[in-house]
Amino acid sequence: MKAATSIRRRGYILFELVIALTIFSIAVLGLARSLANTLEVANILNRDQRLRVGMRSFIEEIRLKPLAEMSTTFTDEASGITYTSSMEPVSLETSSGNTLPDMYNLQVIATYGFASEQRSDDVSVYVYKPAE
Repeated sequence: MKAATSIRRRGYILFELVIALTIFSIAVLGLARSLANTLEVANILNRDQRLRVGMRSFIEEIRLKPLAEMSTTFTDEASGITYTSSMEPVSLETSSGNTLPDMYNLQVIATYGFASEQRSDDVSVYVYKPAE
C-alpha cells in the first residue's frame, strides 16, 4: 500500500512540474513578444527623431543661403531621406495696413521609404530675406 501511495505522489509531483513549466514558458513567450514590440516602437521613434533633426538642420542651413539658392534638393545617404525646399513670396499685412516686404514661405518636404512604401513629411516657415 505504501508503494502505490509513493507512485501516486511522484506522479502528482511530475504533473505539477509540467504545469509549472507550461505556465513559465507562456510567461516567457509573452515577455519576448513584448520586448520585440518595444524594440519596433523604439526604431520607429528613432527614425522619426532623425527625420525631425534632419529637417531642422536642413532649414537652418537653407535659411543662410542667398534667395536664389534656397530652392534645392539634398539626399542624406545615411538615412535615405531626400529633403526638397521651395520658396514662395508671402504678402503679410500688419494691423496698421502696411505690407511686410521681403517675406517668403520656405517649405521643406522630406521623402523617405518605410515598410516598402514612400512617405513624406513637410514643414513650412516664414523667412525674412531682404533683397540683396
